[in-house]
Amino acid sequence: MKRLLNQTIAVATFALLAGAAHAQSMRPGQWEMTNKMNTSNVETNQAMNAMLKQLANLPPDQRAKVEAMMAQNGATMPKLAADGGISLSACITEEMARRQELPTGQQGNCKSNNQPVTGGMNVSFICTNPASSGQGHLTFNGDTGFTMTMDVSSEARGKPEQMTIETTGRWLGACPAGSK
Repeated sequence: MKRLLNQTIAVATFALLAGAAHAQSMRPGQWEMTNKMNTSNVETNQAMNAMLKQLANLPPDQRAKVEAMMAQNGATMPKLAADGGISLSACITEEMARRQELPTGQQGNCKSNNQPVTGGMNVSFICTNPASSGQGHLTFNGDTGFTMTMDVSSEARGKPEQMTIETTGRWLGACPAGSK
């Protein structure tokens, strides 16, 4: 279950940030991103909901480890959003925005391919270890917001899995002092 949690968070985070990685209009600063994941597999949906609850109730020592890992990648601890999705925030520095480099939190080797289109971009990614891939469309709401829909293929409990991830992103302001 822990591997599925890590994979779910990493895939969702990579998917939403990969889409924004080549955005010329993405403003540097603190961003909040919320992902809602849906599969046709009831068991997987139940497992994801259980993992989110476990994440919210981690013992202090485990929470500190996860928070440290996320902070190394410029992000905050994922949390359950009001709409049932996963919400996290990440600091995008001016240098990162200029280099189009964003904190993904993704373990493994990932590559993205993003094609600008009017009002947004078509996005795709492929990762190994754990294997996953996805494609979708991102629509910008000025330089302070975006929405994205991504269809993702991965593996859960040794079986192929398909999910759709609905993402919203909004700029919160300047990065907190001391952020990477």
